[in-house]
Amino acid sequence: MHGHNQQSTRRSSRREFLGATATTLAASAIGVPLFVSRRTLAAPGRTSANDRITVGAIGVGGRAALLLQQLPESAQIVALSDCNLPRAEAFKAKTSGTWPVYQDYRKLLDRQDIDAVIVATGEFQRVLPCIHACQAGKDIYAEKPLTLYVREGRALVDAVRRHGRILQVGSQQRSMAMNRVACELVCGGGLGKVLEVRAINYAGAQASPSQSPPEQAVPTGLDWNMWLNQAAWRPFHSDWLGWMRWRDFAGGEMTNWGAHGVDQIQWALGMDDTGPTEMRPLSAGPNGRVAMRYANGVEVNFILEPGHGPMGGAVFICEKGKLEINRNKFASNPPEIAAELQKKIDVAEEERKWSDELALWQARWHMQDWLDCIRSRNRPVADVEIGHRSVSVCHLANIARSAGRPLRWDPAREQFVGDDQANGYLDRPRRQGFELPTA
Repeated sequence: MHGHNQQSTRRSSRREFLGATATTLAASAIGVPLFVSRRTLAAPGRTSANDRITVGAIGVGGRAALLLQQLPESAQIVALSDCNLPRAEAFKAKTSGTWPVYQDYRKLLDRQDIDAVIVATGEFQRVLPCIHACQAGKDIYAEKPLTLYVREGRALVDAVRRHGRILQVGSQQRSMAMNRVACELVCGGGLGKVLEVRAINYAGAQASPSQSPPEQAVPTGLDWNMWLNQAAWRPFHSDWLGWMRWRDFAGGEMTNWGAHGVDQIQWALGMDDTGPTEMRPLSAGPNGRVAMRYANGVEVNFILEPGHGPMGGAVFICEKGKLEINRNKFASNPPEIAAELQKKIDVAEEERKWSDELALWQARWHMQDWLDCIRSRNRPVADVEIGHRSVSVCHLANIARSAGRPLRWDPAREQFVGDDQANGYLDRPRRQGFELPTA
């Protein structure tokens, strides 16, 4: 554990984090003919054991390709869509798929033979197609970060509930046994009172350039208007395709890796349906350290440097010891805490699940939970409310940095207390044609 002698630490993991983006997996479940929707095969309200859930993909970039190749065999891809048409066509060719490809995802949503969609676009492009999918009666697997700003997240939760849909957020650590037993230990009081939580000080996004770079020709097959989505219009330039670093499109690592790490904090503290009540910057600037406090007095401090703490979790300092939770692993001081935790999981089963070299990047078991919930209509382990609340904490950290002063937050009303200026950060203007639906 960070800050402790290695002899006092027990690591419980089958492998370390992978340092590079995942390469391709075998495409055994996807290069097959179109399948008729389960709606046409099963009686109303029922699904036959042999029916496959039919899935469409909205966004077919690198992460989406990995998800599609990990889709459990109880589901069947029937169509792809991407505003960058050549990208979707390239994936189709690489996997020998036979599916139709659409540039406009709304045409995919119009298909009656699709039960559910995987939405793996950029975070600034994600909420609108998710709400449109709700309106079209589709269930949804939405990658993280779920949202670009707080109020569009609430709009999405409301749409999911209004239309009775199942939405699983791609926080795959919710489906990892090691994360589950560790978070349950903290949440259940097994380590006594939580005295402090220390998290990575994830970097924020850079301010977008005030002057757009010189216009370039739009690449063939790219719908630039659709790609920009809610963001303000600007001429095409390839620099914008590196969108994750710009504030117009993203929240930086605070919402990227932070969506995973903060999700573990929310889970372990039992705060899945709420959030902190106070926050303040500890140092100045867009990447400044941030302190938060929950209503029960627990303090969460974003103070650990990347590489010197758990990117996919946090360090929980409790009355009975310290527990570091990370992606599919944990460590403790004293080491007996981790030793007891490991007894609560089926080690052989976990070895089987996570045996391949891409294990820590995969989401097969998380998607299986989603598919199971589509059939049962139970809420998934990373339900939309959970995902919204977790990434909202990340947004709040970035807002505290921007405001540069202490803020009080009302998690029930999802607004700052007596601070109109801070409340202005909760919403963003949306470009005409990309407004959020209200029904």
